[in-house]
Amino acid sequence: MTDERKRRASAIPALASPRQPSAGQRDWNERTLKPTLEQSPERAAEFTTVSGYPVRRLYTEADLASWDAERDLGAPGKPPYTRGIHPAMYRERLWTMRQFAGFGTADDTNRRFRYLLSHGQTGLSVAFDLPTLMGYDSDHPLAQGEVGKCGVAISSLADMERLFDQIPLARVTTSMTINSPAAAIWAMYLAVAEKQGADWKKLSGTIQNDILKEYIAQKEYIYPPDPSMRLVTDTIEFGARQTPKFNSISISGYHIREAGSTAIQELAFTLRDGIEYVEASLRRGLDVDDFAPRLSFFFNAHNDFFEEIAKYRAARRIWQSVMRERFGAKNPRSWALRFHSQTAGCSLTAQQPYNNVVRTAVQALAAVLGGTQSLHTNSLDEAWALPTESAATIALRTQQILAYESGVPITADPLGGSYFVEALTNEIEHGARDYIEKIDAMGGMVAAIEQGYPQREIADAAYQYQVALDRKEKVIVGVNDYITEEEPPEILQIGETVAHQQADRLRTLRAERSSQEVDRRLNALRKAAAGSDNLMPHLYESVKAYATLGEICGALRDVFGTYEEVAVI
Repeated sequence: MTDERKRRASAIPALASPRQPSAGQRDWNERTLKPTLEQSPERAAEFTTVSGYPVRRLYTEADLASWDAERDLGAPGKPPYTRGIHPAMYRERLWTMRQFAGFGTADDTNRRFRYLLSHGQTGLSVAFDLPTLMGYDSDHPLAQGEVGKCGVAISSLADMERLFDQIPLARVTTSMTINSPAAAIWAMYLAVAEKQGADWKKLSGTIQNDILKEYIAQKEYIYPPDPSMRLVTDTIEFGARQTPKFNSISISGYHIREAGSTAIQELAFTLRDGIEYVEASLRRGLDVDDFAPRLSFFFNAHNDFFEEIAKYRAARRIWQSVMRERFGAKNPRSWALRFHSQTAGCSLTAQQPYNNVVRTAVQALAAVLGGTQSLHTNSLDEAWALPTESAATIALRTQQILAYESGVPITADPLGGSYFVEALTNEIEHGARDYIEKIDAMGGMVAAIEQGYPQREIADAAYQYQVALDRKEKVIVGVNDYITEEEPPEILQIGETVAHQQADRLRTLRAERSSQEVDRRLNALRKAAAGSDNLMPHLYESVKAYATLGEICGALRDVFGTYEEVAVI
């Protein structure tokens, strides 16, 4: 490791240290443990979490020296929400089972949606293809070879109408994973809901819309940070007034973790992104309690069972104090962190893919024990391709078995009071708060991103994890140990027919719509973008005129420009 990498590794927040062991523990160490270790040494010199933080041999009340059960644990449905945000938790209502799905054309994905709903899925989650994520139409030259491959191709309101055909939006919650073009895609969704006769004020769902994590981790951005933050704030303001039950943002740590962060980095950077969005909305003139109840979060569910549970518990505890103490929120719904979780895609292996069923089950169990409100379980074949119907069904059944057979959901926070879980929750909270303070000192998350700080921290964490794998200090079954050859699973193939169908539909759309009305709406959008108006009404009128996503994003590119990241070394 270089000196610079050593310096950065040493800068990772230290975890809290236990106080001196009690007389009873010292006696156990001397009389019971020591003779055992002399005969049979431990398997490794050090044991750590997946994130690389040391785990002690035994946790006792000595590790909770300053812990106060009433202050730090509390009861479900009450601050600090360590034990969950609802008093009865899953005894009242199970988490939403929301399988991430999208491939090919809108018709292909519509059939998958209806299949999953018929098999017990309780919410929709839309995956978009790369051209859509980057704001290009399916027939754009840069879309070649990518149409419908990693998600569904959506180029216009006509596609969105087909996507939700025979699916009543007034009666289903929908999550849409899209960021730079999120405002335009959301406008399309609202237009479909209006055509179905749905009342916007009763619509429920989430648009991801978290641009900061794109600069940090996923890199699917279009515009520079300032106009991108404006678009996010426009949706938050519009949603607070027009769609009071719809989450206009899902502040996402999932992609931060997939990029290689530790659990603490995932938590800290996600919550600090949330703080940045709150500050931007307050500068817009919004009252915190008018929009904060509709802020939602999205976390990864990784392999380290207890670390993940502790992460979710610490997240709720930090967020309630941030909202109450930093922003002065008065509404308890503004204090309560609500989150969706998805099992860790980066943990899935192409080798021995059926092992992924077990990984997903363990990760999903951690999310449920951590109090998630919504859950997606990855499919066993996702290291190879988008899920087949049968693989997606197994993933959904995993959730249903946890819900109805495991007994886990019938009491709130069953691990509450565990010496290990409470100590780990404290340690993760401590580390995350340390990161948040560092970012505050830099001037906020946008400033930290421009300095490359979170990007460097994640790169270093990913490097350290890979080193541990290479040395077999961490084992991935079937990858760096217990290796056997297996036949690849049956995979879902997406051919170029999708691109041809999309191109034909776009030609027809452009021939049949009013070009003059499209031009008028896009010019109005450009003019508004050059000013300070909220852009959501202009985006809504543009999509209703059947302007394409590429045309809309192109109009905004004309005004905002595009962003190129400064290299992080």
